[in-house]
Amino acid sequence: MKLDILAIGAHPDDVELSCSGTIAKEVSNGKKVGILDLTRGELGTRGTSEIRDLEAKRASEILGVQIRENLGFKDGFFINDEKHQLEIIKILRKYKPNVVLCNAVDDRHIDHGKGSKLVSDACFLSGLRKIETFLNGKQQEAWRPKHVYHYIQWKNIEPDFVVDIGNHIETKMESVKAYASQFYDADSTQPSTPISSKNFLDSIRYRAADLGRIIGVDYAEGFTVERYVAVDSIFDLI
Repeated sequence: MKLDILAIGAHPDDVELSCSGTIAKEVSNGKKVGILDLTRGELGTRGTSEIRDLEAKRASEILGVQIRENLGFKDGFFINDEKHQLEIIKILRKYKPNVVLCNAVDDRHIDHGKGSKLVSDACFLSGLRKIETFLNGKQQEAWRPKHVYHYIQWKNIEPDFVVDIGNHIETKMESVKAYASQFYDADSTQPSTPISSKNFLDSIRYRAADLGRIIGVDYAEGFTVERYVAVDSIFDLI
C-alpha cells in the first residue's frame, strides 16, 4: 500500500498530541495516512507498554488511519545509527509516503530530538539506490519522501507554517484521550507526571486555539520545515 502521509513518533501518543488534527483532516479529504511508532513507550511512568499498545490501536481507529506499525526501538536509549536508520528505511520503502511528519527538532524529552534527526536522516538515505533493504525476501526500491515536516511538541517552537484543523479539533482530542493511562484522570491513583495534569490536557486545545487565532481560524497545528515552503500562487495561502 502506498501512503500519502506517514506520521512518525518516538512514542505512542506523540503523533496524537501534535498532529492528529492534520491527520484527521487529510483522512477526511481521502488521503491515505499511516502512523509509525519508534518505541512502545515502555519507560513511561504511568501504565504499561501493553496498555499503550491497546491505546494506540484505539487512537488509530478514531483517526481512521490506514496502517500503524511499531518498530520496538528501546525507549530512551535508541540512537541514530545504521541499524535504526535501516529499519525506518524499510518502512519508508514499504509505504512510499510523499510526506513524512516527525518529532520536534528540539524538545523536553530527549527521544523527541533524537527521533527527529533519526527520521530525517533515514528519509534522505532511503533515496539512495546503493543502500539495499529487503522485505519478505524481496529487494526494495529506493524511495525518498518529497517533504519532511516536524510537528511541535512540549516547547513552543515558532512554526514555519500552520494547518487549519477547526473542523477536526474534537477528533484530535478524542484520539489523545484514547491514551487514558497517560493523561488527566481525577480518580487516578497513578503517580503524577508533567503530562498527567489537567493543565496539560487543556493546553492541547488552547495551544491549537492560539495558533488558530494567529491565522484567523478556530484551531490550528504548527510545523517546522527543512527547506523552503513553495507555493504555486500567493493565492494558495489562506
